[in-house]
Amino acid sequence: MKSKTASPESIGRRKCLTIIIMFILLIVCILLSFTLGRYPVPLHELCGILLHKAAGLFGIETEVFWTEQMMTAVWNIRLPRVILSVLVGASLAAAGASYQGVFQNPMASPDILGASAGAGFGAALAILFGFSSFSITVFAFTMSLASVALVFWVSRHAKGDRVLGLVLAGIMISSLFQAGTSFIKLVADPNNKLPQITYWLMGSLSGAQWKNVSLAVVPITLGLIPLLLLRWRINVLTMGDDEALAMGVNAGRVRLGIILCSTLVTAAAVSVSGMIGWVGLVIPHMMRRIVGSDYRYLMPASVLGGGIFLMVVDNVSRNAFTSGIPIGILTAFIGAPFFLWLITGRRETHGT
Repeated sequence: MKSKTASPESIGRRKCLTIIIMFILLIVCILLSFTLGRYPVPLHELCGILLHKAAGLFGIETEVFWTEQMMTAVWNIRLPRVILSVLVGASLAAAGASYQGVFQNPMASPDILGASAGAGFGAALAILFGFSSFSITVFAFTMSLASVALVFWVSRHAKGDRVLGLVLAGIMISSLFQAGTSFIKLVADPNNKLPQITYWLMGSLSGAQWKNVSLAVVPITLGLIPLLLLRWRINVLTMGDDEALAMGVNAGRVRLGIILCSTLVTAAAVSVSGMIGWVGLVIPHMMRRIVGSDYRYLMPASVLGGGIFLMVVDNVSRNAFTSGIPIGILTAFIGAPFFLWLITGRRETHGT
């Protein structure tokens, strides 16, 4: 009996269906996140509060059947944290997938160009000077972009392969900023500033506020949209610069644009969440197992998978213990063993 081989059209439809299912799963996870915690919010009250806020924008009054405390818990505490967990997870996963495709390195992650190290240095510096939480976020974002700009400047003066020079410059600049952060920790007040710096570097969304969302959402949107629109060009880059040129694609410009967009979303994500590792490394590999290596499907799947993963981990973080666990610790505990399973598993990645 002859085996039937699925056509490319049916494979594409199946992958699109998978992405749609992941989007529905993301919505379900968002709704369930409100029902968890020390102040669980029933779904009917959640929908009522959100509808009340939306109707208020148009001057429409709706019936109020919830307490003021419930309104505060949903609108000022729970909703900003849920939004940030989705944005940060999606950004780190998309950046990781992009870097892995651009640099042709399966171990590439969002901090490969020093964005995370720069953000950590900026945050530690702001904490040392006693700035507000919002100023800490601004400092982290600014220093993250500055560190990557320094990486690009160094790589331009490096001899040999430009891509290799960029990666090596990223390693060097990351080491310098990490040393600067270590020095700040050394001179910081051990009773007040040092614990705050250490906690920030562990990564957490416990202090999420609307001002953090407003700061992160613009650069993340400006970075994610081009990555999604140009995702098919990453497929071309994986074939090599000569093949890309033969297909009418300027590999250098596309590579630079993708790196800049990936860096922008990484800087924005790390500045509001702290140092969260493994998301940008594990999620793209996991999505390759599900939808294959074609970036037309891998990029949106990574965005959705990253948002789902970090939201689930954050729910565990804020419900496991009363004080909560820094989310960076949990992503390492979950990501490292899962990545070992991915690289040692016998199942092969689906083709493009």
